Amino acid sequence: MRTIVALASARGRAGVSIIRVSGPSAWAVCQQLCGALPTPRQASLRTLRDEEGDIIDQALVLLFEEGKSYTSEKLAEFHVHGSPAVIQAVLAACLSHDDIRAALPGEFTRRAYEAGNLSILQVEGLADLIDADTQKQRKLALQLFGGGAQAEAAEWREEMLKALSLIEAGIDFSDEELPDGLKETVAGIVRQTIRRLDKQLSSRRVSERIRDGATVAIVGKVNVGKSTLLNALTGREVALTSEYAGTTRDVIEVRLDIDGVPVSLIDTAGVRETADPVESLGIERGKLRAEEADLRIYLKETPEEAVMPQSENDIVLLAKCDLWGLPGVSGRTGEGVDALIARLSERLIDTALPSSMFSRERHFDSLLSARKALGDAARMLESDERADEMISFLIREAATSLDSLIGHIDVEEVLGGIFAKFCIGK
Repeated sequence: MRTIVALASARGRAGVSIIRVSGPSAWAVCQQLCGALPTPRQASLRTLRDEEGDIIDQALVLLFEEGKSYTSEKLAEFHVHGSPAVIQAVLAACLSHDDIRAALPGEFTRRAYEAGNLSILQVEGLADLIDADTQKQRKLALQLFGGGAQAEAAEWREEMLKALSLIEAGIDFSDEELPDGLKETVAGIVRQTIRRLDKQLSSRRVSERIRDGATVAIVGKVNVGKSTLLNALTGREVALTSEYAGTTRDVIEVRLDIDGVPVSLIDTAGVRETADPVESLGIERGKLRAEEADLRIYLKETPEEAVMPQSENDIVLLAKCDLWGLPGVSGRTGEGVDALIARLSERLIDTALPSSMFSRERHFDSLLSARKALGDAARMLESDERADEMISFLIREAATSLDSLIGHIDVEEVLGGIFAKFCIGK
């Protein structure tokens, strides 16, 4: 494999930027830039020079031996001053070496995976950790990246193999004298695994909501105070407000962190009959986005106004409640805003439920497949039928689903999708 190089820290101007080189020629590249090599795994200050011997920068240089690095290859890191000019010069000096090329997206992590340093679940967790915007997203990603989910799934798989060996012993040696209670032991393993799978599946919605976020639309008539409420919820002037009806003509979308759940808060155009084609288009677009939202906040213009929520999770509130002296919400005074945020948090995520250790649709598809196979096996084990071959097939099917989950089979397509979204230097 050729040696690769990339900027491992974020692009743009920074105090310090990190350039990573991995592969057989990593140390040779380092020696070409800074002369004497530092002691591996001990950061050392070095002067970096280009091919002509001109100084590029002073940098902290860190080396890792083969088998001791993130990729398990020889690896060098240059911690340089983070100006675009310095970064460009260091990358150019590295790429001038014969056996080096620019890294592809996610290639460092792919090499770490292929070296056995990370499982596919850990790779997915790392991708989610890099993308985490909220603390709950960070914690959920760490459950994958930290290896807890991998260990849990591997334990389920081992239990399936144990049950499979027992049931197949009954098939292969049906004429032999086998220990009593063989079938009951298999049934116990299956039931216990079903309970553990159900625990993870019951929290699917929580995990998906934390990872993928939610959409909340503010809905109501023109000039009811939707934009003012949006500004109050976000704590800044993101939407133009005025006393004139129809000020908002398009959908305004703002990202917000509500109790660890990333929320896209949408301000829609006020609903009314209008001859203005632009406003009409904005109203229709707002209606469509509101229908697609996970939850809607309906603002009533008067206490008597009848509103029919789209779902039981929707929230109906009296707008400009400070003018009525009644419970509701006021974006102008802030009355009811904290209570609304608390209700949103409660509706968006059931805080009584912990999140699953898993978070992606791929994970839950594999868990559901294993759960279905084991459920069918459990029903056969509880019946008086002699169906050992079918039970064996179903347990094997569950084990195959868990194999897919932890990356023992069918991973190339999954890996391609993951690494395509990684930054170049990871």
